[in-house]
Amino acid sequence: MKWLLIFWGAPVTLLTGWYGLSYYDMSFGVFMLTRQAHDLVFQVYGHVLGILPETIPPLVARAMVVDSAIVFALVALRKRREILAWYRRRFGTRGAAQSREAFASDANLSSAP
Repeated sequence: MKWLLIFWGAPVTLLTGWYGLSYYDMSFGVFMLTRQAHDLVFQVYGHVLGILPETIPPLVARAMVVDSAIVFALVALRKRREILAWYRRRFGTRGAAQSREAFASDANLSSAP
């Protein structure tokens, strides 16, 4: 499971880091982090895919969200017993009768008529 998260997290971090730095032209002297390289990469991908370069970033972001949901669903599936045990420890399994008894009081503290 650790390797799944590593092989998922490393590309996501690398891609979002590159996109953020190149979009705002924070190059630190590296050509791949310049805005010109950013535009060139999306022009090439747009030409290869036959779509407008402006439509690629939302498609990539949507794909990353779907992939992340799949990875977290796999992790939750593998760890479902631990998650259920934590949930039961955290919130307990009280019934409606127990919760009413916890709030019951013999004295009425209301001052309303």
